[in-house]
Amino acid sequence: MSETVISAKNLSKCYRLGIRENPRETLVGSAIDFIKSPLANYNRLRRLTQFDDEDSDDILWALRDVSFELKRGEVVGFIGRNGAGKSTLLKILSRIAEPTRGGVDIYGRLSSLLEVGTGFHPELTGRENVYLNGTILGMKRKEIDRKFDEIVAFSGVEKFLETPVKRYSSGMAVRLAFAVAAHLDPEILVIDEVLAVGDAHFQQKSIGKMQEVSRGEGRTVLFVSHNMAAVEMLCTRVIVMDKGRMIFDGDPKPAIQAYLKANMIRPAGELVSVRRQGDGQFRFTTFFMTDPAGQNTEVVQGGGSIVFHVRYEAPNPQALQSVDVSFEIYTATGDRLAIVWASDEGTNLEELGVEGTISCRFDNLPLKPGRYQIRVSGHCGYTLADEPVDPVGILEVEVGDYYRNGRTPRDTTNAPFLMRTAWSVTPQQTNDLNLPQSLAL
Repeated sequence: MSETVISAKNLSKCYRLGIRENPRETLVGSAIDFIKSPLANYNRLRRLTQFDDEDSDDILWALRDVSFELKRGEVVGFIGRNGAGKSTLLKILSRIAEPTRGGVDIYGRLSSLLEVGTGFHPELTGRENVYLNGTILGMKRKEIDRKFDEIVAFSGVEKFLETPVKRYSSGMAVRLAFAVAAHLDPEILVIDEVLAVGDAHFQQKSIGKMQEVSRGEGRTVLFVSHNMAAVEMLCTRVIVMDKGRMIFDGDPKPAIQAYLKANMIRPAGELVSVRRQGDGQFRFTTFFMTDPAGQNTEVVQGGGSIVFHVRYEAPNPQALQSVDVSFEIYTATGDRLAIVWASDEGTNLEELGVEGTISCRFDNLPLKPGRYQIRVSGHCGYTLADEPVDPVGILEVEVGDYYRNGRTPRDTTNAPFLMRTAWSVTPQQTNDLNLPQSLAL
């Protein structure tokens, strides 16, 4: 059986929210409050540490009854929307915060990279911070000396080693911090989203390094990211968090699907209260999908037909000019696969009413089975009128007879599209190749 390196049991973390106090409007009231202030201050301090009424409005449970075990060599991803409790959990594991209830046992040296420049002193140089950070992690000077050149080469900040870290860009700081954390031989490496600060090349190097230390060296990696592609590629196991609780623990693909399902759009596709961009010349209010017969659905077979509908409101439709609408299809991990514009099909959207519905039909959908995100945007000329920030819908594609031959297409990893092609073969005699007689078979 694999060795357990982290065991968390019923972890809960509670915070007391600040409440604004109404000031007294009279001198007498202020005087009474002044006299009562010692008792009021005592009660206020007690409330900060005592959570007798767990359902009070001024209490926030960042974590609630979270339990799991992590094994040696696992790469475990933690995903969830902002505020789900991921960073709070990692801070408890890193001993930065204490749990309100429950406990966690950690077996081995843990190195964490939770924020840009974590563990660095801004007045010290890059060289000095490497030794300082290594010492904090419990490394001896000889161990740091042995790894120093490798750390510097990986970080790419050789020219700035003698420069104070306070003069580093955020990207340089996170590169050096990650290089230190990854090379100083911790048994457990904790990384919280900071790799998003680095450029694409460094992110790829970092992912490769995490794979190396987990698979080759048997260390455990805890990885928090909103990049689903990186989570799916790197992690062997994913834990999904929502509102402070664990809602899924398992393989990456079903975990990502559980995350998407937990964060699906509003019931019935209502878009009234979503985050959005644009000047509001017209607004989308509802998104929904139907089959060609008009029946509501969110599922289609590969090679089938689906219709996207979006309802809109236009306060002043007579003032709208050069109206155009686009639908975009993304993978579950956020990679854009296709974008279609009404204007590209020659559709004229100039005569919008005060409200109405814009529809777009997709025939012979060339997508393999999976979940896909749908986005929508509206433009007036070169001006963005409305664009919800988050996906407006999730399309489920099931296996279908795309090639119309009674056979289902084979499952090919990392190839989302199905394509119709025409194949032929033309036999050719060996002598027609004009090869020397000695090479003819």
